[in-house]
Amino acid sequence: MTKQTVLVVDDEKGVRQSFRMVLQDDYQVLSAATGMEAVKIFKRRDVDLILLDIRLPDADGLELLVRFKEIDASTEVIMVTAVREIQSAVRAIKSGAYEYIIKPFDVDDVRTLITRALEKRRLVKEVLYLREELARHHIFEEMVGQSEVMKDIFDLISQVADSDGTVLIQGESGTGKELVARAIHNLSFRKTLPLVVVNGAAIPSSLMESELFGHTKGAFTGATQMRVGKLELAKGGTVFLDDIDALDVNMQAKLLRMLQEKEFERVGSSKIIKTDARFVAASNKDLKALIEKGQFREDLYYRLNVFPVHLPPLRHRKSDIPLLVDHFLQILAKKTGKPRKHFSEGAMRVLTGYDWPGNVRELQNFVERIVTISKQPVIRAKDFSLSSGESQKIENLPLKKAVNLFEKDYIESVLHEVEWNRKNAAAKLGIHRNTLLSKMNELGIQDISKK
Repeated sequence: MTKQTVLVVDDEKGVRQSFRMVLQDDYQVLSAATGMEAVKIFKRRDVDLILLDIRLPDADGLELLVRFKEIDASTEVIMVTAVREIQSAVRAIKSGAYEYIIKPFDVDDVRTLITRALEKRRLVKEVLYLREELARHHIFEEMVGQSEVMKDIFDLISQVADSDGTVLIQGESGTGKELVARAIHNLSFRKTLPLVVVNGAAIPSSLMESELFGHTKGAFTGATQMRVGKLELAKGGTVFLDDIDALDVNMQAKLLRMLQEKEFERVGSSKIIKTDARFVAASNKDLKALIEKGQFREDLYYRLNVFPVHLPPLRHRKSDIPLLVDHFLQILAKKTGKPRKHFSEGAMRVLTGYDWPGNVRELQNFVERIVTISKQPVIRAKDFSLSSGESQKIENLPLKKAVNLFEKDYIESVLHEVEWNRKNAAAKLGIHRNTLLSKMNELGIQDISKK
């Protein structure tokens, strides 16, 4: 992990050297003899803590403290003072300083104070992260699946988790790409650090740079205060870049530079901020096709695609549907405090026969909806309408197959609606009951309502 950075600002060379000797084993130590030199360093380097002499030849320590806080309020400042200047040091604390050290200083006291100050800085950033995370809704708490294709996914996650290489997750909407990102993070050595999510499709392109990198006060219209970006919040953790294809080409270039250099600048600032976060990206689109259209950078694609993960759609792992349904039923029972409901065998056959174009997310939403509106402990096929062929595409099919597919879907929907009463279904369809029976046999429609 990258060492945290401490900037020592003191006009006495001996004091600067003393601090360096005490701190250099645990921290990256920068030093400045004047206020002007300190400001220059602070604007171009990522500084976690400043040891600031209260009296400098070219600046007042209190004024310098305020200036540092205006540039980056998250950086902690410890004032270094003589006994006669304690009153000024106390005023500095009221202006935002963490604490003060009296010269000559005790080595153990300095180390303890710095540790506490940096812990406070970490907690402040963690609170910012948690406030955003609390607003998020997780699809479900753990990955569910026993199909061979999912076992392969689990093995791949285990293999790439402890690497620092970027991961590119591709799959249709609703397949659980964020869940894979969380699994990778939770199995890595970074699991105690933040996993920060950035949704490229949910954030306007004009605000994406600020969202990722942060901005300084006054950087643009509406920037009334300094904001820490998502990359800085994730320091040492994992950044999940969802819907990476939604970034415009200009933002793609800036992201590529950040991934290559492992550093960035806040909007409106020239200060370089280092990052050692691990990056996981995801897309539900064919990125190679977007590259051919000039809509996605080929160099960014290869920079992200160090470890590719392809998530299968739910229709390619239908054997997992009963497990997923059972998982959702458990969650709902725990969430509502009500007795757990069940799907009949016939109802489960309908669920596994459906292609679920919205994948796992659609299945979860369906289970929650039907459980909420159903008054019976056992949910049967007649309690809902779901056509097994509904998700299939009619385009490009021969006319006869397209007509048969439409007929099957339509007849099944009517049968569900009338609870599989064939007489009522025939009347609703405007055909004779025998014709309905013939159509059901021809199209392979089976009455599963009583199973």
